[in-house]
Amino acid sequence: MKYVIGIDLGTSATKTVLFDEKGTTVASASREYELLQPHNGWAEQNPSDWYDAAIETLSKVVSDSGVNKIDIVSIGISGQMHGLVMLDEECNVLRPSILWCDQRTGKECDELTEILGREKLIEITANPALTGFTASKILWVKNNEPEIFEKCRHILLPKDYLRFRLTGEFATEVSDASGMQILDVPQRKWSKVMIDALSIKEEYLAKVYESPEITGYINSDTAKKTGLSTATSVVGGAGDNAAAAVGMGVVEEGKAFTTIGTSGVVFAHTDNPVIDPKGRVHTFCCAVPGAWHVMGVTQGAGLSLQWFKNNFCGEESVQAASEGKDVYVITDAKASEIAIGCDKLLYLPYLMGERTPHLDPDCRGVFFGLSAIHTRSHFIRAIMEGVTYSLYDCLLVLKEMGINPQSMLLCGGGGKSKLWKGMICDTFDMPVLTTKSSEGPALGVAILAAVGSGIYPDVATACNAMIPDEAKISNPDSTNTAKYREYHAVYSSLYNSLKENYKELAKLR
Repeated sequence: MKYVIGIDLGTSATKTVLFDEKGTTVASASREYELLQPHNGWAEQNPSDWYDAAIETLSKVVSDSGVNKIDIVSIGISGQMHGLVMLDEECNVLRPSILWCDQRTGKECDELTEILGREKLIEITANPALTGFTASKILWVKNNEPEIFEKCRHILLPKDYLRFRLTGEFATEVSDASGMQILDVPQRKWSKVMIDALSIKEEYLAKVYESPEITGYINSDTAKKTGLSTATSVVGGAGDNAAAAVGMGVVEEGKAFTTIGTSGVVFAHTDNPVIDPKGRVHTFCCAVPGAWHVMGVTQGAGLSLQWFKNNFCGEESVQAASEGKDVYVITDAKASEIAIGCDKLLYLPYLMGERTPHLDPDCRGVFFGLSAIHTRSHFIRAIMEGVTYSLYDCLLVLKEMGINPQSMLLCGGGGKSKLWKGMICDTFDMPVLTTKSSEGPALGVAILAAVGSGIYPDVATACNAMIPDEAKISNPDSTNTAKYREYHAVYSSLYNSLKENYKELAKLR
């Protein structure tokens, strides 16, 4: 029996899972780390925290599994996308990584658009300039930290920094590189136009691979620290959403999924690079060689509920601890007591600005319709409904582009909630499925590792062999759908009403 490992480098934690060649979980481990927010709208992390978490979790799964290290043939790495890691000539980290949800680069996005033009940007990178993407972060460092920019000799994404530490190789792959806004997405290679616009050299960027390709092997230092073999390969892997797609078998035309993690995504596979000329959704290379995906993004999905829980749900946290339950089980139960519409309380989930469909780094979260009748339970449900409405906005853009999935797979932490699943099902008005496996991106990159190591010939075949075929299906309730659509109509009008206020607020010091 051969074994593969999937490492999922997330925003809140790194999770490492060892699978056998049938996709069965043999051992898993995770470690959390800190999110730094030195200013309003900023988000950073220390890359050393990712490395420490990976070494710890790799060591644990190898030790706990009892599997012979020679039989662990390959590793795939998934990661939070867009984060900027800058190294100097000696490969030392120059500054904390600026993360995907950081909103400081509005001026740099304007600068990129002015240099190249919006149409040219979309033509090359399949997306307009966005604050979340890596290119604008590079410009921000150039404009605000020139001494660091001058020392930079390597530019990496989070998962690719981890790959470098594990293997010594500077490599990336097409799905994650698509979110840097330096890749020519239709051509699946670095764009000289973008490189020149950023005043960097191509040699600063990692070599680009397809996601299942082998990029290197575990080095002796990593082998010593983890118990792995230096014969274990590391494949390209994938950005978190592309990896989740593989982990759920969304690797063919017409398939789609929604994830509710820190951010939220509505994702559809396509065999052709379909691009929204308005730039409201992202078109990226996907983890299947020669294919692409289109996805809409809600910045503050699970993040919204986590923020509320951390700051206002002390009572629920105490109850969860005393009953030995996850606190989100308690908050779900509280929210379930409230009727659809939360007695006319609406929530806009713009804690970190927003991507789809507004592309606005200045917008911020709002509770609308607040009255004396509302309780903490109302707020919890309103957050869940607001995130659902935002994800529905993503789906509407995909449909406008001619992408019409007939069902939706649901994953991420929010996908474990029966209540949230029902909201998605009823609001989207389509069957929603949750798969038996909860490993998501980790399974996805493990599948890519199984392909790269030769266990399976291609991604589709590996998915058929390694993904559990059991799925739980929910069907929409037409009465509920009508109610959610009424509230969504009010929700969707609020952004335009507040757009100018957001701008004025952003100007205040």
